[in-house]
Amino acid sequence: MLRQLLRPNWLLDCTLAELPLQELLDQQIRALVLDVDRTLLPRRQAVLPESVLHWLQRAQQRMPIHLLSNNPSRKRVGAVAEQLNLPYTISAGKPRRRALRRVLAELKLPHHEVALIGDRLFTDVIAGNRLGLFTVLVKPIDPLGQPCQRDRLQKIELLLARRLGTILG
Repeated sequence: MLRQLLRPNWLLDCTLAELPLQELLDQQIRALVLDVDRTLLPRRQAVLPESVLHWLQRAQQRMPIHLLSNNPSRKRVGAVAEQLNLPYTISAGKPRRRALRRVLAELKLPHHEVALIGDRLFTDVIAGNRLGLFTVLVKPIDPLGQPCQRDRLQKIELLLARRLGTILG
């Protein structure tokens, strides 16, 4: 069971800004739920890197987007959401399902048509997999919008998942 929960549908060696939007659309994805910290921007920042902002603007033209963050700061997450007039949820408690269920009820789509994109296996991927979403694991982002080179947390999570036989390579 844990092996299935830890297996993203799509494991990318790039940031959200480099994710090919058309490939999500080809997977019949009709809405996005996005993690905030380290997926959209580095911790303690509230201004989106240009590359992420442009990606979000393109994605927003194609489908609804909801920001889902474990971060409790309404001021910070709200500032990020306000840049594109996006709905958001703070203190989501991922990998618990309650907040994500509320978001899915608002989207009114079959769960398999919603992608949850984040940088963490043990929060984002597990939360999405528990509810049957299409899960995408991206690289954490640095202040310049590039993949974070010193990310120990994701590396440890991926190492554990590989040892469990969840992820190959």
